[in-house]
Amino acid sequence: MATTLEDLPIRDDLRGQSPYGAPQKHVRVQLNVNENTHPVPQDVAEDIVASIRQALTTVNRYPDREFTELRESLAGYLGHGLGADSIWAANGSNEVIQQLLQAFGGPGRSVLGFPPTYSMHSIIASSTGSRWIAAERDAEFRISPETAVAAVREHQPDLVFLCGPNNPTGTPLDLATIEAVYDATEGIVMVDEAYAEFMPDGQPTALTLLPGRPRLVVSRTMSKAFAFAGARVGYLAADPAVIDALRLVRLPYHLSALTQAAAVAALRHAPEMLRMVDDIRGQRDRMVIELRAMGYQPHETWSNFVLFGGVADPRAAFESLLERDVIVRDLGIPNHLRVSAGTAEETTAFLDAMREVAAEQPPVRVAA
Repeated sequence: MATTLEDLPIRDDLRGQSPYGAPQKHVRVQLNVNENTHPVPQDVAEDIVASIRQALTTVNRYPDREFTELRESLAGYLGHGLGADSIWAANGSNEVIQQLLQAFGGPGRSVLGFPPTYSMHSIIASSTGSRWIAAERDAEFRISPETAVAAVREHQPDLVFLCGPNNPTGTPLDLATIEAVYDATEGIVMVDEAYAEFMPDGQPTALTLLPGRPRLVVSRTMSKAFAFAGARVGYLAADPAVIDALRLVRLPYHLSALTQAAAVAALRHAPEMLRMVDDIRGQRDRMVIELRAMGYQPHETWSNFVLFGGVADPRAAFESLLERDVIVRDLGIPNHLRVSAGTAEETTAFLDAMREVAAEQPPVRVAA
């Protein structure tokens, strides 16, 4: 008889849980996991390969444990007066969040979040033994300062996780809400800005709030705007004391020399890499306009994806799109689907397929 998880002495709080994972299906148009579907420009790719080749000459040695050059490069990219001592990086923003919870969460401590939000927040909280507390949002998936502060005062969490723009809804996050939450708690406040580069030009980010707020943490990723999802590079900006706390829980040499070399090379080409962002935002806005014309209800989005309501049967619509070689995301939000903004060709393929789905299954009106 095959052994199952139930046969093993696994932690009690992990029993019955399912691992995270969006469906991985090989179809022509993959718009389900908010990737940047644009390839890395050829000249940038060649520079990255050359940097990795150079790093391979010393790969017999452990990498720089402090990933100094990468932190300096990230600080230069972010600006806002940040220095390398305020930057931390890891294998994707998920590991950054995990280390944050290892340092400031854990058994007997709690994390407050506002679903629907990035599902890994609650999953990583659980995996570190931290208690996840779900608070409610306002209409249209927003969080007002009053709503956020009321939740903080009710639950007295050790950490508060905010997400702006929010995943999976794309909803903007007002800086006033972040400020109000920070003032209402003595714990850590983490703002997940994975999609910050897709916000409107000139829009201030939570990075502007860091001075004078040593318990505020702003996480970012190279997966989205930099088309680096496969490289796994996430990072955060915070007071240097927070960085010292993360050193206590990180594994030694957690960022490989090859990862460091690739990321530093990509950051050298930041302006060229970010030119993709304008095209992605254009396709995102095109989706919003055309989905609305079909009778669906796309929500305001500052990210690289669109959550849209009015889908009579999301599972059936998902399967119909899959039959047309297009995959999107069914998140379990009633009457909603989410689609990533792809290239112009991918966006056209999705919209054409969606029109056929709408003809089979007319959009329905859903409450805001």
